[in-house]
Amino acid sequence: MDEQAKKTALRRIPYGLFLLTAKNGDDIASGTVNWVTQTSFKPPMVAVGIKQDSHPYGVVKASGAFAINALGADQKDVAQTFFGTVKPEGDHLGPLTFKAGTTGSPVIKESPAYWECRVVGVLEQGDHHVFLGEVVEAGVNNETPTLLMRDTGWNYGG
Repeated sequence: MDEQAKKTALRRIPYGLFLLTAKNGDDIASGTVNWVTQTSFKPPMVAVGIKQDSHPYGVVKASGAFAINALGADQKDVAQTFFGTVKPEGDHLGPLTFKAGTTGSPVIKESPAYWECRVVGVLEQGDHHVFLGEVVEAGVNNETPTLLMRDTGWNYGG
């Protein structure tokens, strides 16, 4: 296989950028993710790929829950911030504020929209494992369009 052609082809898959959050006891994890998709209407379910050697992976696995917080088109700097470790301080995660959601996962107040999920399955293959989550709560805070990977000039995948 032509490696460059493979990367170029796979990077044509359109992705949004999201902030994944989870909480297990006092341990709060967060990270920018882009491999997110809805997989079912009834019940509503989404899938998210989480790098298996990351802090969010361990917290989601232990807690059995997570929240996906959409990032707005004007939040590229936020996406960049959460590529690294961000430690919570009170009700703040870096430049953002949060409240505890119904699953205990942090819900970001500045996010245009969010959904909270209970983990119902995990596909443990490759360097990112796919978590299947049943949506148990959702909300819309504003109508800002979702930040898209292609609009950042970044790429991840391939």
